Amino acid sequence: MKEILIDPITRLEGHGNISIFLNDNGDVENAYLKIPELRGFEKFCIGRRAELMPLLTTRICGVCPVAHHFASVKALDQAFNVEPPSAAKKLRELLNCGYFIYDHTLHFYYLGGPDFIVGPDAPPEKRNILGVIEKAGLDVAKEVIKHRAYGQKITAILGGKATHPVSGLPGGFSKALSEDDRKEIQDMAESSVKFAQFSLKLFHDLVLGNSAYLDMIKSDAYTMNTYYMGTVDNQNKVNFYDGKVRVVDPAAKEFVKFEAKNYLNHLAEHVESWTYSKFPYLKKIGWNGFSYGADNGVYRVGPLGRLNAADGMATPLAQAEYEVMFKTLGKPVHGTLAFHWARLIELLYAAERAVQLATDPEITSTNIRNQPGEPGQGVGIVEAARGTLIHDYTLDKDALVKDVNMIVATTNNYPAICMSIRDAAKGLIKGGKCDQGILNKVEMAFRAYDPCFGCATHFAVGQMPLTVNVYDSNKQRIQTLQR
Repeated sequence: MKEILIDPITRLEGHGNISIFLNDNGDVENAYLKIPELRGFEKFCIGRRAELMPLLTTRICGVCPVAHHFASVKALDQAFNVEPPSAAKKLRELLNCGYFIYDHTLHFYYLGGPDFIVGPDAPPEKRNILGVIEKAGLDVAKEVIKHRAYGQKITAILGGKATHPVSGLPGGFSKALSEDDRKEIQDMAESSVKFAQFSLKLFHDLVLGNSAYLDMIKSDAYTMNTYYMGTVDNQNKVNFYDGKVRVVDPAAKEFVKFEAKNYLNHLAEHVESWTYSKFPYLKKIGWNGFSYGADNGVYRVGPLGRLNAADGMATPLAQAEYEVMFKTLGKPVHGTLAFHWARLIELLYAAERAVQLATDPEITSTNIRNQPGEPGQGVGIVEAARGTLIHDYTLDKDALVKDVNMIVATTNNYPAICMSIRDAAKGLIKGGKCDQGILNKVEMAFRAYDPCFGCATHFAVGQMPLTVNVYDSNKQRIQTLQR
């Protein structure tokens, strides 16, 4: 049996490799996405002071720090039995919208979009932001850079830092928003609405207007009928910050809707020996291996998961585009490459919602924190750009962390990502014929999910190798300790 190795896989956050195994006829027998890195966040959070968790967990990822910050803060809200004031919730949500603006812009133009804008068969040196600039023009590049910076400026104003926010506190928010900052955020959000509309037009022109690309989106190689999961408001509209988690079945019928504190009643995790990342599934359905359909509990999260799981978008422009997507592809959309379209619809929603929040009279209120109560156990769920993110903390009587469980977006998607890669490889590699363009199309199957494997691996049995060198004041090594 022949093995084709893609190592490293490219244009993602974190590290991983793909092993594709061919049978004697040169056809794909199976394919595996392996995550070789280990992150120990769940373990080294234990024993920390609870109030440090929203700061510590932002360091899980430099791409999703805002989502980790607020999942952590919301877990502490519940653990300390405190409800934040309305203005604090709006400030948190506005900050989260800024994060979605810069993150979705990053993925479409830098990571996933080059496969469409430049072309999946283009030389590797062209399939990047420089190739996008060459194809779409320098003026487009300037707008991309400007609006990604706008998203980060919004997070910097509200979060205290552009990358690792510090403003969320148990029971509220640390700093009220000034009128000058509010106006600046409003201006940036309004500009981001126009940028999102432009990005969708670009997608319509270059992707949906290309019959070959549309055929790829609809092809069996990139289609997988699964359950879908995302957070919705009380009207079952998409909400990134707050609401209940809704799951729909492969026919788009509601399967379950639950509050954050009840997530363990509905989700479980499977483990395989060849990867450090776990495989979540719906507990009521069960884990039935790497298969999909109504009989296996595999579900998908992220932009396509959220739009499939919801009945619509809560802002008018995003809702109009939502309707176009499902009219074009049907509902639910099972085509993995449609994640890109859904992501741009969410970019528009995030910008529209940011305008709504920035013009809300309550957004500059100084009533932004309530006093925490006694420590206990709490679960916080928010939507990260990549999908549903869960933080679960148990605190002792001194408000020290006793236990931590995190299920991050890419972990939720990991079973589906593995199957997407396998099916793409089976559909594209025939008779042993394989080139760089075909391998890139296999990578497109995981790239659509915008995976972050820096976030997705937390625990492994055993110990990591460790060498510690001890030096004296003269910089002379005096001892070496090894594990």
